[in-house]
Amino acid sequence: MADNAPEIAAAATGSTANMAPDLALDWHEGDMPYSQAYGDHFYCRTDGRLECAHVFHEGNGLPERWTDMGEFTIGELGFGTGLNFCETWRRWRAEGTSGELRFVSFERFPLPRAAIDRALAHWPEIDAERHALCSLWPDATDGIGNIDLALDDATRLTVVCGPALERLSECTLSFDAWYLDGFAPSRNPDMWSAELMAQVFTHTKQGGTFATYAAAGFVRRNLAGAGFSVERRPGFAGKREMLCGKRA
Repeated sequence: MADNAPEIAAAATGSTANMAPDLALDWHEGDMPYSQAYGDHFYCRTDGRLECAHVFHEGNGLPERWTDMGEFTIGELGFGTGLNFCETWRRWRAEGTSGELRFVSFERFPLPRAAIDRALAHWPEIDAERHALCSLWPDATDGIGNIDLALDDATRLTVVCGPALERLSECTLSFDAWYLDGFAPSRNPDMWSAELMAQVFTHTKQGGTFATYAAAGFVRRNLAGAGFSVERRPGFAGKREMLCGKRA
């Protein structure tokens, strides 16, 4: 595990900035993790893996957009259990895609290995990805610096630990696509603020895209105010709407 990616400023090891006051989880039916601190599930109760495909893949025009690219860089707000990464990596490999996948996720309170392993074990479709991720993931994550993992010759995962607005403002990368996947806007409004959406826009390549399950009015206004074109689409599993858009 390399300590830090060169394009991303290092989080101070031992800093309290990314230490959760309470990482306690409840485990609901189907081994679904529920954050006591935020009062919210980590993913859709219907099927988080299928939600990833509907919201983040289809919303960003994937996998069509990453075909025959030298490198495709995905940014994510909210790593959580790593489900979005594992499902994206599975699909990248299943499509026989050439080039390199760079996945950078901003996560204030990274979960320990045991919690990630337990949550992802619900989906046998991503067993190979789960085992590979958990084999390199640290046992404990309180006060840790960035987690930078080379999963294979073509796949690199960086989890940037700390407050998203602060850490993204320090980042020099630009992203082809964004997964905006923090806890619900009503429970974690800082993850959807105008300031953070402006940073997401700044760190998006021309023609780059975003997608999110969220459809709250203030989220849509913050994304549009940052400069994105914003489109409403039907949400997953009967949810009325989701949002996606592009930096023109």
